[in-house]
Amino acid sequence: MDIILAQPRGFCAGVVRAIEIVERALHIYPHPVYVLHEIVHNSYVVNNLRERGAVFVESLDDVPLGATCIFSAHGVATTIVTKAEQRQLHIIDATCPLVTKVHSQAQRFEQQEFELIIIGHAGHPEVEGTRGCVNSAVHVLCTLEEVRQLKVKNPHRLAYVTQTTLSVDDTYEVIAELIKRFPTIQGPSVNDICYATQNRQNAVRQLAAKINILLVVGAHNSSNSNRLREVGEQTKIASYLIENETDLQRNWFGENAIVGITAAASAPEILINQVLKRLSEWKVTHITEMPGKRETTEFKIPVKLIGDH
Repeated sequence: MDIILAQPRGFCAGVVRAIEIVERALHIYPHPVYVLHEIVHNSYVVNNLRERGAVFVESLDDVPLGATCIFSAHGVATTIVTKAEQRQLHIIDATCPLVTKVHSQAQRFEQQEFELIIIGHAGHPEVEGTRGCVNSAVHVLCTLEEVRQLKVKNPHRLAYVTQTTLSVDDTYEVIAELIKRFPTIQGPSVNDICYATQNRQNAVRQLAAKINILLVVGAHNSSNSNRLREVGEQTKIASYLIENETDLQRNWFGENAIVGITAAASAPEILINQVLKRLSEWKVTHITEMPGKRETTEFKIPVKLIGDH
């Protein structure tokens, strides 16, 4: 079989920053260091950090008073921050700066007395964090039908923000339908949507013209992992979301298979290498990397973690 690697793929700047924050905290502060929720949606990354001393919890009640606690890249509600302060926790915020920007947008719209809509998946940690950064009730939706059934208090005082792990393509039709129903609705520029999500989806679409099987290395609870698989399926290509090489099945690959491989924004390159190693046992002929956009974005580490690593 031939293999073509997508470019870009794998870690985005927000994930790199979040993981580095945990690594630095483990080096600087007494163990254990607690992390509220998975730092990013990838079990390999989480298990690796757990082995080095990080303790992942789903509730602040599981964090001892005064301990060090890191908030995940997905962001948290204001009530979580307040509770952490009340418990005198040493807070380190690993929220992706793009998510923080969405929180600021939502709060600004609330201050201007707009009724707020979040375009995203209800229950996703990022969406729940955004919902919890404002005091007023919000609408969460992600389909055209939900837009059509939406009931609002004042159609002339509406605003929306978006989940960052959706792409411009994911939200285009929903935003267009919102504008059709509510012409005066306010919202951020599409440029505020996560660059990494869009870039990885664009790469899969370019890859699709050259392959007949797509492998997405990522996590089943990861929004952008699932979306990459869906993008492949939309192009009528057999598309599989795998956590690692053990998920591979030999019967997926017929003779003359041309396999495209990408990785979600929270999946490390080592998982790609392990997948390639397994596939090489099944007679790989060529491995090439498609030309593509190389990302240079970097996000700063919190000042309290600089110089002590």
